[in-house]
Amino acid sequence: MFIMIENEDINTMFTRFTKITNALQALDKVYSNCEMVRKILRSIEEAKYLNTLPLEELLGSLMTHKLSIKKKDDDEEKEKRKKNVVALKSSTNEESEDDND
Repeated sequence: MFIMIENEDINTMFTRFTKITNALQALDKVYSNCEMVRKILRSIEEAKYLNTLPLEELLGSLMTHKLSIKKKDDDEEKEKRKKNVVALKSSTNEESEDDND
């Protein structure tokens, strides 16, 4: 089970988590996004520093995370729309004089 080490900051913990999941991917063990989020949240929940974490700081972090996810989703949607744009070329066929005879 992945746990956050006592006195470890979030960035260090996330870097360590990423290294572990990348190594597991190399061994064909792939976790879904949902599974990884659950593991991170569980490890943060069990961390000792939550006793001193101000609620406002937690709320700020969650709101920042939500905004970054929304921006990523918006960027992906824009890219998808760019790929779905189809350019149509029109041409006119003028009938030749032979066709009118």
